[in-house]
Amino acid sequence: MSKATRQKQRLWLLIAFIIVFFAASQYQPNTESTQSKAEVSIAELYQQRKSDVQIEVTATVSRLLADDNEGSRHQRFIIELTDGQTLLVAHNIDLAPRLNNLNVGDEVTIFGEYEWNNKGGVMHWTHHDPANRHPHGWIRHQGQLYQ
Repeated sequence: MSKATRQKQRLWLLIAFIIVFFAASQYQPNTESTQSKAEVSIAELYQQRKSDVQIEVTATVSRLLADDNEGSRHQRFIIELTDGQTLLVAHNIDLAPRLNNLNVGDEVTIFGEYEWNNKGGVMHWTHHDPANRHPHGWIRHQGQLYQ
């Protein structure tokens, strides 16, 4: 390969790199349905009867419930937020590991989808989406990530 050909290849690689770099720097994720806990609170979502909102919360486990074994199996528990509001967590244990050492009083951080109901709401999608069509959720408990 001649020196001129190698220089042309390097030039094209440099141009491709610059295009990819520029495109990546212009990328802004869709934040319409994904909001941080600083931007929105569960209390606001509940008052506004909002659903289908991705959110991260840290709360204390206030009650452990029996698993829901109808259809996809879900580990269920109630969390209490710092403002006293409670929220049901429905964690799909067909797609993610069960939180085996979960106890009342434990702190958990959850990233999932909030759905309004008249009892405070439900957090679900606390697991990965095998089809990659939904934001991946997770639960952090005692330093371990469940997704």
